Amino acid sequence: MGLSTSERKLRIRRRIRKVSVGTAERPRLSVFRSNSAIYAQVIDDTSGVTLATASSRDKDLAKAKGTKSEVAAMVGKAIAEKANKAGIDKVAFDRGGNLYHGRVKSLAEGAREAGLKF
Repeated sequence: MGLSTSERKLRIRRRIRKVSVGTAERPRLSVFRSNSAIYAQVIDDTSGVTLATASSRDKDLAKAKGTKSEVAAMVGKAIAEKANKAGIDKVAFDRGGNLYHGRVKSLAEGAREAGLKF
């Protein structure tokens, strides 16, 4: 028997976290994708602090119309703007066990367009 989808995703997430650690100079951009929403956090793992957050459920983005991928791109732009206000321009991207396509890719491209480097 093979692994279930959730077990496979958990293994991938653990493998990514072994390598991707957020520091004060280069925090980790963590992405969580549910069926209906997408969330992004900029995290400094050395001090265990979340520096910036954005999600599709934020008040300004919840009213946004469009496909899930279009909304994810808006979330990417929002997290990049909040990170820039906090003085962050470089991050380590953590896709959270999700494949790099669809909504996760849209979020990453939106963040890059708004000036975040990873």
